[in-house]
Amino acid sequence: FLNVIYATLSRRSHFRAYGGVRFGGTITLDDAWALGFDHVAIAVGAGKPTVINLENNLMRGMRKASDFLMALQLTGAYKRSSPANLQVRLPALVIGGGLTAIDTATELLAYYVVQVEKTLERHEKLVESFGPDRVRGMFDGEERQILDEALAHGRAIREERALAEKQDRAPNFQPILDGWGGVTLVYRKKITDSPAYRLNHEEVEKCLEEGVRFIEGASPVEAIADEHGALKAMTFKKGDEVIELPARTVCVAAGTSPNTIYEKEYPGTFQLDKRGFFAPHIARRDGDRLALEPDPKGFFTSYQKDGHTVSYYGDNHPRYAGSVVKAMASAKYGFLQVAALFGQPEPVDADTQAARDRAWREKCARLDGELKATVAAVNRLTPTIVEVVVHAPLAARRFRPGQFYRLQNFETEAEVIDGTRLTMEGLALTGAWTDPERGLLSLIVLEMGHSSRLVAALRRGEPVVVMGPTGTPTEIPHGETVLLAGGGLGNAVLFSIGKALRAAGCKVLYFAGYRRREDVFKVDDIEAASDQIIWSVDSGAAVEPRRPQDRAFVGNVVQAMLAYSTGALGGEVVPLKSVARLIAIGSDRMMRAVREARHGVLASHFDPSHVAVASINSPMQCMMKEVCAQCLQKHVDPHTGKETIVFSCFNQDQPMDSVDFTNLASRLRANTVQEKLTNLWLERLLAKRPELRRI
Repeated sequence: FLNVIYATLSRRSHFRAYGGVRFGGTITLDDAWALGFDHVAIAVGAGKPTVINLENNLMRGMRKASDFLMALQLTGAYKRSSPANLQVRLPALVIGGGLTAIDTATELLAYYVVQVEKTLERHEKLVESFGPDRVRGMFDGEERQILDEALAHGRAIREERALAEKQDRAPNFQPILDGWGGVTLVYRKKITDSPAYRLNHEEVEKCLEEGVRFIEGASPVEAIADEHGALKAMTFKKGDEVIELPARTVCVAAGTSPNTIYEKEYPGTFQLDKRGFFAPHIARRDGDRLALEPDPKGFFTSYQKDGHTVSYYGDNHPRYAGSVVKAMASAKYGFLQVAALFGQPEPVDADTQAARDRAWREKCARLDGELKATVAAVNRLTPTIVEVVVHAPLAARRFRPGQFYRLQNFETEAEVIDGTRLTMEGLALTGAWTDPERGLLSLIVLEMGHSSRLVAALRRGEPVVVMGPTGTPTEIPHGETVLLAGGGLGNAVLFSIGKALRAAGCKVLYFAGYRRREDVFKVDDIEAASDQIIWSVDSGAAVEPRRPQDRAFVGNVVQAMLAYSTGALGGEVVPLKSVARLIAIGSDRMMRAVREARHGVLASHFDPSHVAVASINSPMQCMMKEVCAQCLQKHVDPHTGKETIVFSCFNQDQPMDSVDFTNLASRLRANTVQEKLTNLWLERLLAKRPELRRI
């Protein structure tokens, strides 16, 4: 039904929709007024998911329901044509009692069938193409266990489909799924007390019909790990006893907060009520005078500037939060207040209408030029690193050093090979450089999985999604001595940061680390970002410095720092003792090694008061700040041991000594079985299309 609504709107001559435009990132309220808009309506859906008090609540296998549902729908993982990676296992538990919990439970059951069938089908074809040794050789011991489980389950589903066809009946997967542990919804109260039952009891009834089981009166206590550090069970307090339930996947649907992230980014823009919603107002116009009055029945925020107002709907509104039905009701009633503010349009003659139509077309042409992103160039920098230059004027102008974007291709533009559409999952990419005058933005990609490899297939002029900038700009101090430590692709992130530091009067010592000399890229940019560079490669021939003050080293970044600090490289321009701030960007292993070295072999060479920051590469999906919660990162205070959780896509630059790198490494393995299969699947597809071998 939503498709029908969208199609109906799209047929209107004065309707325009733009995707990949982040409110507060690409476009602000002031931008909207400057672009000629008369009103802004905030209909952005739910915001920050509730993080419940649960021991080990970021263990691998634990997800927020919003993370699962978004990955399922927005990546198209449920489609057999999709290469998206979304890995879940049974038994599965859903914690919560709202409609989101009901949705998650039923979708888990349905998706699991699709997942194991896709895994089996692709595995069989890959073995046929590459042989069993090549395929199984990609996986470690834990991954082989997960793969074998999925293959066995895929065969059972296939057998049931074949038997059902032979018996001329619909397949019955419910007993099979139950045998694997199925999906259980666990709620702390009675189901009849749950929001789902009170708002729409029919959905609860249908959920039971789908085979979801319910456990009432149980509150989560702890997630329990297996020998690999992944989830194997959950404990719950039920009455006076503690029960343990087997679980390989847990989705937490414990509610959300309103999406008021714009107010966090631009404090003082909106008034919020005690519960964190936008405070509701009624707007009245008396001639040229506009007045806002607090009123719980109102649909306007407190914002008022030069006659402009902002309305809001759905989960952001205290009277209409909680369900899609309420959200639609908010639009039904809210639009009347907005329409009343502008009044009824007066009839106009043909010439006036023609002039308005011309003005509309001119406005759309301007918006197209500012908001639509297209590929300007694709440049291969090294055998494994590709630069894509995008024309996205407003997104490029809004960039600040350290921020990043979400890059994706459009499904309708993607190639289809052997029934698979070559769509990317969202890639979090930091702007390497921007040219605001020409509206250009450079994004640099390390080819690892199928999505990053598909960047090389983008064509000049192809429309893409470049959502952002998002994240928080890196803090740029004035007049400090700063050490930048880059590992591989992390060096691309440091170009703009180093240049901004030098522009702010800082001295910059840059350790640029790579695996091999041939992996080095954008030397001019690195030199422009630094006062002195120490080029390090893990193995092979050393980099040949071009400037007299720069040095080369064979070994990892930490070893290079040690050699530099002891004078083994000679010619220190920026002594480590003078460093007030250290910024490290690279793999989780590299950043962890830098942290440990600062408190170990390098401890005596650094000023103990220096600030150390790590740019965290946690899993990311929506990148819209505190929405899907895939980017959650655990911190442990090094002095008190207190644990906290942060959203990395809100601020990727985090205190190095607080980051739980063990947890980060584990969470980065959440989809590895599917990721490795998909990467090899892409290899098989490309063999069928030699003209795409540039990928």
